[in-house]
Amino acid sequence: MAIFRVHQPGPYSTIQDRGRFDFQHMGVPVSGALDPFAHAVANDLVGNDADCATLEITFFGPELEVLENADIAVTGAAMALTINGVQAPQWETLRVQPGDRVDFGQAASGCRAYLAVTGGFDVPVVMGSRATFVSGAIGGVAGRQLQSGDILSRGPGPLLDTPRRLPWQPIYGTEIHLRAVPGPQDDSFPTALGTFFSEFFTVTGKSNRMGYRLQGPVLERDPAAPKSIISEPSVHGNVQVPPDGQPIVLMVEQTIGGYTKIATVVTADLFKIAQARPGDRVRFHRVDLDEAHSLYRQWLDYLRLAREAVVPGGQGQGERM
Repeated sequence: MAIFRVHQPGPYSTIQDRGRFDFQHMGVPVSGALDPFAHAVANDLVGNDADCATLEITFFGPELEVLENADIAVTGAAMALTINGVQAPQWETLRVQPGDRVDFGQAASGCRAYLAVTGGFDVPVVMGSRATFVSGAIGGVAGRQLQSGDILSRGPGPLLDTPRRLPWQPIYGTEIHLRAVPGPQDDSFPTALGTFFSEFFTVTGKSNRMGYRLQGPVLERDPAAPKSIISEPSVHGNVQVPPDGQPIVLMVEQTIGGYTKIATVVTADLFKIAQARPGDRVRFHRVDLDEAHSLYRQWLDYLRLAREAVVPGGQGQGERM
């Protein structure tokens, strides 16, 4: 069912779901929503299953024309959402009708917003996922970011009887604290490890869905340690240190790497770096593996509690529900 006509796509808008798993050994990355919390809440708000695809919107845009009745919800970065030129709230359900215009302004805080629609965005499933991997030209809309003139469809699903909202919203600050476990090649940085866990780094403009490049104090290797290693599998959250000594936090579109990795960010904190903007400051805090496991269990509980916290209410364009 056609739901949106894209009039302006924004700088980088792609269809994403929870990700594409079980193909990393073939060089196919997980992809998926960089902020799994905002993605999950958006789906919860419109009554979708967790596997439904949303639209991940980076920095600003798009401008969409509504083609069919639907419930929508926008979460994540604050992007001056308007419907027919009237400011609309995020983190709650909104009813839209044919002819409505849904527009996004520039992000005032955070970096990525997530648009969910009744039934989820309906694009072909590739290797078990609808997630877009632009570099591999798979998933999403023809394996690419949105373009003007695209027609987006939604899957089947009923409209809500009552609008929903999340009673609270995360705050995306400009100072980001990330907990991380040293390794797997932390022995290459016997002196720099202390620097890594005590100094601030700045997010650079050379950051994307593959990795967040940071600028800060140079992380010097042990003189006997190699500048690179035999390429090995990498995971979301690995912090690579290339020869220039400036760390890169790997994201969801990389499967192997040949740079030494000083640490790995815990799963519970990955959404924070996904919402970081150029100029934001990042500091890493050391935890051990047991703490990381405990934080992961707390993260799962947090996602469950957020899902349970979605309650009836909100503006919801109520007269049109």
